[in-house]
Amino acid sequence: MCRRVLAILVLATTIAGAAPVMAEELVLREFYDGSVMLLLPVSFQPMSEEMLRFKYPSERRPSIVYTDPKGAVNVALNHTNDKIPKDAIAETHKVMEQGFRNLYPSATWNRSEVLSKSGRSYFIMDLRTPAIDTEVRNIMFGSSLDGRLMLVSFNCTRELEPSWGEYGQRIIESVMLRE
Repeated sequence: MCRRVLAILVLATTIAGAAPVMAEELVLREFYDGSVMLLLPVSFQPMSEEMLRFKYPSERRPSIVYTDPKGAVNVALNHTNDKIPKDAIAETHKVMEQGFRNLYPSATWNRSEVLSKSGRSYFIMDLRTPAIDTEVRNIMFGSSLDGRLMLVSFNCTRELEPSWGEYGQRIIESVMLRE
């Protein structure tokens, strides 16, 4: 039922011109035993363990990362062990935002807000952070799932933003959680 409704909404917004026509097809994928659903480009595949360790050297790396064939554009999912009740999303957002502002004081912020969809609170942070030889566009979704913080993020380099930025927004906006 949810897939059918989502497919109809995606088709309707594309036909109506509300969303630009994009060359890469987006398909609905499920993760964490169907608790998380989102649209992903059809060409994206799970990131290899070797690339995962290189791109996310911390032991707190995301549990699931899908990437384009070159490994340049990523969508990461992480159902953390951090206990976050559903009514603490606004507070969690403030802490996460401040952490990013402290870590990346020169970041360019596009958006940072708490929203509600289908009775569930979530936050979105959209910013461009400095990297070694470029900047990286990060669009993040955060909410509570089974009492723990669920994060979904999209990232690509500034050079790839013209072709991938709209995908990132669509991917993050498509995230649906169910318990």
